[in-house]
Parts: sequence; structure tokens; C-alpha cells
Amino acid sequence: MCTILGYFGRDISQDQFASLLGRTESRGPDAAQIVSLPGGGYLGFQRLSIMGLSPEGMQPFRMGERYAVCNGEIYGFRPVKAQLEAKGYSFQSGSDCEILLPLFAEKGLGMFAGLDAEFACVLYDAATGSVIAARDPIGIRPLFYGYSRGGAIAFASEAKSLVGWVEKILPFPPGHYYADGKFTCFCDIAQPAQVCYDSEEEVCRNIREKLIAGVKKRLDSDVPLGFLLSGGLDSSLVCAIAARELKKPIRTFAIGMEQDAIDLKYARQVAEYLGSEHTEIYMTPRMVIESLEEVIADLGTYDITTIRASMGMYLLCKAIHQQTDVRVLLTGEVSDELFGYKYTDFAPDAAAFQQESQKRVRELYAYDVLRADRCIADNSIEARVPFGDLEFVRYVMSIDPERKRNHYHMGKYLLRKAFEGDWLPENILWREKAAFSDAVGHSMVDDLKDYAEHYYAGSDWETRCKQYAPVPPFTKESLLYREIFEKYYPGQGQMIPGFWMPNRKWEGCDVKDPSARVLSNYGSSGQ
Repeated sequence: MCTILGYFGRDISQDQFASLLGRTESRGPDAAQIVSLPGGGYLGFQRLSIMGLSPEGMQPFRMGERYAVCNGEIYGFRPVKAQLEAKGYSFQSGSDCEILLPLFAEKGLGMFAGLDAEFACVLYDAATGSVIAARDPIGIRPLFYGYSRGGAIAFASEAKSLVGWVEKILPFPPGHYYADGKFTCFCDIAQPAQVCYDSEEEVCRNIREKLIAGVKKRLDSDVPLGFLLSGGLDSSLVCAIAARELKKPIRTFAIGMEQDAIDLKYARQVAEYLGSEHTEIYMTPRMVIESLEEVIADLGTYDITTIRASMGMYLLCKAIHQQTDVRVLLTGEVSDELFGYKYTDFAPDAAAFQQESQKRVRELYAYDVLRADRCIADNSIEARVPFGDLEFVRYVMSIDPERKRNHYHMGKYLLRKAFEGDWLPENILWREKAAFSDAVGHSMVDDLKDYAEHYYAGSDWETRCKQYAPVPPFTKESLLYREIFEKYYPGQGQMIPGFWMPNRKWEGCDVKDPSARVLSNYGSSGQ
């Protein structure tokens, strides 16, 4: 991952700007550079070298009077680069992001809709003074914006770079670009152009082929790759595809509580089946509690589910950074939003299922995608998310939602069916998976709840909850998270849409905890 920071005004100095950029140094520890812009303001970049490792790949890039910074991965950039070279453009590095300014010169704002990429970028044209920013359709790469006290706009990879000098910090909407002072949607990835009524056989074939393509393009790296492996379906499929494509042992990593980690044994089975170089990390209740404030400060959220699920992921990525040379990690996020959760079994009809899926995809940037980015990037590693491949997401979102509903007594049936054969052991392919925060050990969530219970013992915690509008905490655990959040992001609760919860309007889903454990259909999940 890398850090970008852009500011277009005159009410902070370059030294102040440099200190703001430095707040996210762990995202880009290899090099840093700031450009002072002719019209006032600065563009800053901190680099984690992944593609095009030479110094010439350092940003901001400049072409004539135009500048650009980008935290992104542009897939299939080499043929695009060749086409641009044929038109007379020259390049100084092997960086994928160097194609952005020539592409903009050729296509203007229309270039964003054509990018096969996960990206957050800012462009500046000194000749016209115009500022342009954009973010990928899912929001896999983070971007925030706000206005300084002097009224100048600023963009940042993480909210922490804007705290204290921007009045209101807001997430940059995924699938939008900012130009001429307004936001324009160039892609609503959750809204299919048409409904696909392919047969089950055709659907499964397309799911398989498109996911394989999504994994394959994410194996291109100039630094060592690794894979997060929980032992559940999604991460196991990513690993299985990668192992087959690379034709060599991959490096897999798993984490769990010392006493009751549900998924470690399944991750071990997958690793043995694939012949991977497998590493297991164990965590303790003390490690979880001692890391809680650090994790919330890095996440920039107070959401219960996100924080619970981040504890194991953050500690695992920290160990990978400290103990290995891996600098790119592939993960299994985004599958649930496309194929359904345990609670979407309660959807009253296909239309409700589809609407819920669309909502979850549009809000991914604030929950699972945010978790993956912060846990991985803030440990100086790049995250890649094959299930977030744009072509794959477009296709799955277009499938007749009636076919995606759980008529099979098995969640994610189509995805499982698509990979029948020798991809994974049968007991892994057809096992109902627990949520990650449960799978690392049921006791972890219980430890967090117990800690909050004792922390607020004897206090009027319910009154304290009421001061946080418009999304007030509703349990001692959620209050604890919110108060830690406010310590680092005071008054910025609007950065998160709300608590991730099952759709409480549906029968069977009116619950007071986001964990699937509280649902009546949880059954043997995570056993």
C-alpha cells in the first residue's frame, strides 16, 4: 500500500503538510516525496514499492503541467502502456500508475470508468488550476476528504491525516470522481445493467472462470506474495487457485486463540492439501486487550463487527511484517456481500435479497474492505482482494437473485458448486464457515465483552451512550469502542454509516449483537 495526501489552498505550510503525511508512514515506509503546487497547496506520497521498484517509480508523477498521485493497482497495465507508447508517450519506470497522466490526456474524465483497477488518485492541472480525484467502484483503496478552515479541499488515504485541521472528515464515495467542485458517479458496481438468467451450469462455469481470472491478475508482483488462510471457503479458494496458477508452494498464514481457535485446524488441512508453506500464529486474551486501542486508532471506526474481526487479522499481519519478507497479501473479503450471509437466509424474497446485497456492496468501503486495508496496509503490506475483481462482481451481482438465495440448505451454494472437483477437500468446500471474529476463537469476543463489562462496572454507561448521535452505542462493548474512537477522531462519527447489523426488519433478524452466533440458523457453523 501507499499513502496519498493532497491539499489545494494556502492556510498550512509545507512543514505542517509533511507532518500530516507522516501520520501514515507505515502505509508507505520506503520513500516519501512532497511537491509544492504552482497554484498553492501540495501533493504528497509515501511509497510501498510493489511494482516498478526503481526510484523512477516514485510519485508524484508529472507530465508537463499535470501532476498525479495514486494508491492503486492497475491490472493489465502493460498492454495499455504499449498502446500509449505507440502514440508517442514515454515512461521512466515500470510502475503501473505511471500510465494515469497519459491516459487522462487521451480520455479525460472518461478514463476512470475504463480502469480495471483498485485505486484512489488525485490529479492536478497547473495550467487550469483544476483538481480531480477518484476512487475505485468498490472502495478497496481508501480515500477521505474534507475542507480546511480556510475552505480549501484536501484528500487523504486515511482520516488520521485530516484530524485536527479539517472540520468534517468524510469518506470519498466509491465509484465517483471529483471535478469542477462536484462528485460524479462513474460506476455503481452494485447495480447490474441487466439480470442474468443463465442456467446453473453456466452460472457456475462463469463464477469459476471469472474468479480464477481475478486471482491470476493479482499474482503479478515484484515483491514476495503471501495468503491469509482462515480455513473457510473464501480464503481457501483464493489459495487453491493461486497454488494451481503459480505451480509452486505458496505461503499461507493463519491465526487463532490459544485455547479454542475453530478454524486453525481447517486452515492446516487446506495448507496440507495444497502443499503450502504454512505458518500459524497464536494470540492470547492479553494480546487482544492490549492491542485494542492501537487497532481502533488504525481502523478509524467504532463498528463492533469490524473491530472484532480486525483483532486477529491485525495481529497476524503484524507478525507477518515482523517475521517475513512478504509484502503483498491476498485475502478472501467481498464474497459474503455477493453470495449472502447467514442472516440473508431470512430474506423474505429475491428482491429483498438483492437490495440487501446491493446495500452491503455499496458500503463495503466502511466495513470488511476497511478492515482488510487497515490491518494489512498499516503493517506495511499491500492487500489484494480477488473477490473484489470488477468483472467478477459485475457478473455475480447480475445473477438472478432467486438463484443466489439459500434454497440448498448450504450458504454460497453456487460458489461451492463452481469449484467441485479437486480444488479443495470436500469437507472444506461444503463446510459452513463461522464469522472470522468467531473462527479465531469464540472466547475472543467473550473476552472483549467481559473487559467492557468490568470497565464500566458501576458507571451510568447508558447515559454516556446518548451523547453520541446520530449512531449511539447500545452496549458496554460498543461504548468502549466509541470512546476509544473519539479519542483519536473527535467528533468524526459521520465517517461510518452506522453499526453493521443484520437487517432487523426481517423476521428472525431483530437481534442485539451482530454476530451470526445469535441467529437461529447458525446451527453447526464454525464447529
